[in-house]
Amino acid sequence: MEIFNFGSPDFAPGSVWLVGAGPGDPGLLTLLAASALQQADVIVHDALVSDGILAMANENAVLENVGKRGGKASSRQSDISLRLAELAKQHKKVLRLKGGDPFVFGRGVEEALLLAEAGIPFRVVPGITAGIGGLAYAGIPVTHGAMNQSVTFLTGHDPAGAIPGGLDWDALASCSEVLVLYMAIRHMPAIAARLISAGRPMSEPVAFVKNATMADQQVVETMLGKVADVVDGGRVASPSIVVIGPVVALRNSINWIEKFSLQGKTK
Repeated sequence: MEIFNFGSPDFAPGSVWLVGAGPGDPGLLTLLAASALQQADVIVHDALVSDGILAMANENAVLENVGKRGGKASSRQSDISLRLAELAKQHKKVLRLKGGDPFVFGRGVEEALLLAEAGIPFRVVPGITAGIGGLAYAGIPVTHGAMNQSVTFLTGHDPAGAIPGGLDWDALASCSEVLVLYMAIRHMPAIAARLISAGRPMSEPVAFVKNATMADQQVVETMLGKVADVVDGGRVASPSIVVIGPVVALRNSINWIEKFSLQGKTK
């Protein structure tokens, strides 16, 4: 696939590009990301990078899947970082392709730090994060001037897989009108209970967006007080982005995919 010539920098052998692949829809790739796919010798990619995006790689590129998925055997982050350095030292053009944005809960920071310490040249190519782009595909904006003046992005688990102990849930409940949670399905009943205990109303709108931006996107809407019923009832599953707050109600009006039958499905 030939990419429009927009003056993309050359991908130098012996270097690594840390590239965000966006939330899934290949159309949301940046031009720099598309150019990297065409130039790379090796593409080290996450499990959540879609087949449509990988299909854009040049035919000679070697694909290495190092995706980490909960409950399944997966690569350790330290091993992934070392693998990037090893390939670069072999004079390869190494593309580290990560879902969403490399620096938004994407562990790209650890990879960049190791490469910097090893003296390996690297470039960071931001991507559209699911907490913004994925919600837009669900018809949910993260901000509305009349509804919220803040939005908080947080992860639903710490490196050990537990609910993040370093977060002040009481403060989160009161200081931000909209909360967007990544990788939170497993702990959502407990998180919802903490937020309610801290003062968030049980009737507050909540949406789960699974496979955001993809043809099989699914959106489940509920209330904070019923999150446990939805999760325990098996109505939602990973990978999903979760949004809590008044902006969820706007989906009734601006859910463009459903209104115009453009893509995806809901349930």
